This record gives sequence, C-alpha cells and structure tokens, in this order.
Amino acid sequence: MGNSTVPASRPEVGPATLIEIDGPAEIPDFQSEREEADFWGTHAMSERYFNLVGEATGDGLPPPRPRTTPLAIRFDQATIRRLKAVAWRKNKGYQTLLKEFVCERLYEEEKREGILPG
Repeated sequence: MGNSTVPASRPEVGPATLIEIDGPAEIPDFQSEREEADFWGTHAMSERYFNLVGEATGDGLPPPRPRTTPLAIRFDQATIRRLKAVAWRKNKGYQTLLKEFVCERLYEEEKREGILPG
C-alpha cells in the first residue's frame, strides 16, 4: 500500500493563528455558505470589535413562542398516513399540520357558538 494523503480543503489553523478583524468593513460579501465558513475558519473578531459591537439586547428579537404541553392522541394508521401525505405536500411536519387543523376548527366552532364575534 502506498502512502496516500487526502488534501485538506484549507490549511490547519489553530486559535492562535486566526486573523483578527477589527470591524464589519473587514468582512467580505460572501457568495455562498461554504465561502463564509472558510472565512470564519481562518478569521476571528478582535477584542476591539467585540467592544465596538457591545452587549446584545433583546430589542428587535421576536417574542419567544408560548410553551406547549405534550398531549397523547390515538389515530389509526390510515389516518396518520393520510395526515403525513397532506403534510408532505404542504412541506410541513404532520404534527404542525395537525395543530393547524385543530386551531382552525376550534376557531370555527367558537364563532358558531357565539364565543367569538362572527
């Protein structure tokens, strides 16, 4: 067997050898995620840049989703198969689709019963 080596996609770089950047102007526009990953594999934000950016705040972030409670519901295999098929066509998870169905139907029932204004 010969001595074969696989060429690395980029040279080995350790934390001590990362190129430090001092501001956003030093970050190029990336054409792909691969290009961005390669850049950040060889570069790091300097202490000066961290001080420039400052502490992160919650401003501008979306509110957290409300907590959900697990619930066990039993369906026959044919119903689950149908649900998964529809969810797949809508590019959603079947449990997400099921929650949407329940919420939509609940809304309609609340309107019909006069719980919500119609």
